[in-house]
Amino acid sequence: MTDTPDGFFALPLDFGFIGVNGPLFARPMEDGRLKLGFRVEERHCNPMKIAHGGMMVTFADMQLPLGIRFQGDLPDTFLPTINLSVDFLGSAKLGAWVEGETQLLRRTRNLVFAQCLITADGEPAVRANGIFKIAGEMKFGGRKFAELFKRD
Repeated sequence: MTDTPDGFFALPLDFGFIGVNGPLFARPMEDGRLKLGFRVEERHCNPMKIAHGGMMVTFADMQLPLGIRFQGDLPDTFLPTINLSVDFLGSAKLGAWVEGETQLLRRTRNLVFAQCLITADGEPAVRANGIFKIAGEMKFGGRKFAELFKRD
């Protein structure tokens, strides 16, 4: 089991790309936002034992739409990425706790605009901005979105 900060629990996303690259951990916040996190393991690293940029971008591409779904009224909506812009602000070394939080900026009839800040051991590591299409209904490995947050 990965050592996680208080309040975080493993999301049951054990399928597809994240199933191989996870686990991701979630912490619903009292203000209605959702924090995601993961512990940097060797398999996430480049040869310098720093989380590979591809892993950090993957994390941003999960943090943004999951955070949007959690904050908005789009829980079971497919939100494919239209645009993702990423700025690397720092690094996440092997063993670091990486955590992100989404800010929903604007929603139109067909699109959602959001940004997130991702930290590594509390220090800024990535800033990402995304545009997501509001598409049809989706399930997360056969589960509704709210079911991901039910803790047994």
